[in-house]
Amino acid sequence: MRDVVEIGMGKTARRGYHLDDLALVPSRRTRGSADVSVAWQIDAHRFELPMMVAPSDAVVSPTTAAVVDKLGGLAVLNGEGLWTRYDDPEPVLAELAGGDEPPPQRRIREIYAQPVKPNLVAARIEEVRATGARTAVRLSPQNTLVFANTVIDAGADILVIQGTVISAEHVVVGREPLNLKTFIADLDVPVVVGGCGNYQTALHLMRTGAAGVIVGYGAHPGSTTARLLGIEVPMATAVADAAAARRDYLDETGGRYVHLVAYGDITSGGDAAKAIACGADAVMLGEPLAAAAEAPGGGRYWDPTVSHPKLPRSSVEQVAWSDERAPLAELLVGPTSDPSGARNIFGALRRSMAKCGYSSVKEFQKVELTLRG
Repeated sequence: MRDVVEIGMGKTARRGYHLDDLALVPSRRTRGSADVSVAWQIDAHRFELPMMVAPSDAVVSPTTAAVVDKLGGLAVLNGEGLWTRYDDPEPVLAELAGGDEPPPQRRIREIYAQPVKPNLVAARIEEVRATGARTAVRLSPQNTLVFANTVIDAGADILVIQGTVISAEHVVVGREPLNLKTFIADLDVPVVVGGCGNYQTALHLMRTGAAGVIVGYGAHPGSTTARLLGIEVPMATAVADAAAARRDYLDETGGRYVHLVAYGDITSGGDAAKAIACGADAVMLGEPLAAAAEAPGGGRYWDPTVSHPKLPRSSVEQVAWSDERAPLAELLVGPTSDPSGARNIFGALRRSMAKCGYSSVKEFQKVELTLRG
C-alpha cells in the first residue's frame, strides 16, 4: 500500500525513506562470516565485492582502477574527466588536491574546459587493460554517441552511461537523440545506466536492454543537487521501487535479470547492507573512498557534476587530511582498528549478512527490515 499524505488541498506527496530510517532484523539462525560470500556477477564478469567505484577523478585513475580490481571490485573511469582531457593530468590534480583550500569554482571550470581527446580515452583504457584489470568507463548521456565507439573499440569491458537523472531516450534540440533501446541493442558489451529514482524510470531503463541500472545520483555532503534542482532520492524507497520494477520486468521477459546498483548516501558497511536488503545487487562508492591513501584527490572529493559548464552541482570537499588517510584495502576489506564504520566496509557487510543468517547477496535481499524510531 502506497504511503501517501496530503500536503495541501488537491496535492499529495508520497512518503519516502532513507537508509538511515531502516534497521535490519536478524533471523532465527546466524552463520560464521567465513561461510558468507559477498561476490557479485554481472554478465560474464564476477567480482568478489558487490561494488562499483564512482567515476570521480578524485578517486579513480588507471592506477587505482587496477588496485580496485585486485581487491575484488570494479572501478569506473570517467571518460570525460581529467585523465581523458590532459596528457599529464597530475599537475591539475595536484592543484585540486593541494593548498589549504580547494581552488575557486571559476578555476575548476577552467580546468575542465580542456576538451576530451578520443586518443586519450583509448589510451587510458589500454593502461587499465595492461594491468589485467577489468575496465569500465562512464560517459554522460549527452556525449555517449560521440565517444562510445572509441570506448568499445579500445576494449572496455563495461560501458556506464550515467547522469544525475537519465531516461530511456535523451532528447537534445539540434542533436541526434540518444535512444538507449536501439543504442544498447547494437553493443557487444554490457551497459549499466542510471541514475533513476522511481519504479517507472527503472522499468523503462530495464527495457532498453541494460545489464544494470544505477539507482540514485550519488548524493554526498558536497553535492548541491537537492538545493539547486529540488531533486532528492530517498535511497531506501528508490531501491525498493527499482526492485519491484525488476520483478515485473523479470515476469515480462520470462526471466531476464537486471542488476541494481545503489549510489548515494552509502558511507559504511551498514549502509551497504541496508541498500542490498532493499533490493540492490551492488553499491557504488565515491566519497568514502576519497580517504584512501591511493586516491588521486589527495583526501578531497568531487563528482562529475563539478565540471558542468552552466550549473555545477558539486563542490570540492575535504574528506580526510593526510594523517587520516588509509590504504584502499583497509577501507574496503580491512582489517582495521577504526570502529566508526568508515573502514572495512565489506568486512562489515559480510558480518552483517552472517548475523542475519544469509550466505549470499541474493539471499540477503530477503532480510526483514524495520523502521527506526
